[in-house]
Amino acid sequence: MKIGIVGLPNVGKSTLFNALTKSYAADAANFPFCTIEPNVGIVNVKDPRIEKLAEISKTQNLIYATIKFVDIAGLVRGASEGQGLGNKFLSHIREVDAILQVTRHFEDGDISHVEGSIDPIRDIEIIQTELMLSDLEQLEKTLDGYAKKAKSGDKEAIKLTEIINVVVAGLRQWKLVIDCLEDFSAEDKKLLQGYQLLTNKPFIYAVNVAQSELGKAPAIQKEFAEKLKKPVGIVCAHFESEMIEFSADERKEYLSELGHAQHLDHIPTLDDLIAVAFDTVGLMYYFTTWEKETRAWTIPKWSTAPQAAGAIHTDFEKWFIKAEVIAYEDFVADGWWAAGKEKGHVKLEWKEYIVKDWDIMLFRFNN
Repeated sequence: MKIGIVGLPNVGKSTLFNALTKSYAADAANFPFCTIEPNVGIVNVKDPRIEKLAEISKTQNLIYATIKFVDIAGLVRGASEGQGLGNKFLSHIREVDAILQVTRHFEDGDISHVEGSIDPIRDIEIIQTELMLSDLEQLEKTLDGYAKKAKSGDKEAIKLTEIINVVVAGLRQWKLVIDCLEDFSAEDKKLLQGYQLLTNKPFIYAVNVAQSELGKAPAIQKEFAEKLKKPVGIVCAHFESEMIEFSADERKEYLSELGHAQHLDHIPTLDDLIAVAFDTVGLMYYFTTWEKETRAWTIPKWSTAPQAAGAIHTDFEKWFIKAEVIAYEDFVADGWWAAGKEKGHVKLEWKEYIVKDWDIMLFRFNN
């Protein structure tokens, strides 16, 4: 899964990407179109549960779930018509599976804003308008061809014409394609996948705040979630970039002190944003843990036990017999597999079992 980081110039996209990837691969500077070719980074989905399991299993080797982020150059008004290298940048967005839109909430007189003022909702609307205009132009060009085929009785063309008409009507009312398709079946949605429509992807919003605003993070998150009706994460990209060189313990201590000073139980961090992104793209993970390794295995939501086994090795899915499964909370409370079995917390599950997020699993197979 690839998540594209988009937004207007100078909203903090490359700074966020640098903090996400714990590197300086992206060139963060105060001028538009700083990023021309997209930067790509693979990011760990840090989860304290893995560390707890490793502690119980006395594991030295921890392997987290991962997700791929792509830093795409800043878009501007008119991008759908080619402004600011818009066509090139829009093509990069087509290649990602979800969109993380960064919008600027912070004030800083030293960092110019391409629109001349700070207005996060306006900025979101500018980006989405350009993406929707591009989708609308693409679909309108194809509609006549399918309409002609539909008149001849072509069943797929009839269905596609129906779907495209609904989507075009929605786009003209400034609805994202993914929202226009809410009432269609999974099979119908697949018919549009080949178009790689820009707004037929999950959207996540990262509201980039100043460090002084972190104390207001819960209120800001609630405000934007209510307005956008989509997943929203609060992040201070500059603050996160300053912690790149911190060790895990230093970071934890610093965040704890800051939370205490801001009267917050929890300071929003990149780990929170990454977790939101992971969930939004329809992924989850289960754990395996033993003396040599504790690991999170990434699978799509609603995966069966054999499909989960296939994440380890394709042969495991093919030769799957059954799985021993225990919930994370029970495993931690019991302290190990043996105690979990004694208490009846370890269950034997078969091929039809739907894996739950954070299950701990041990597979049995026959080859």
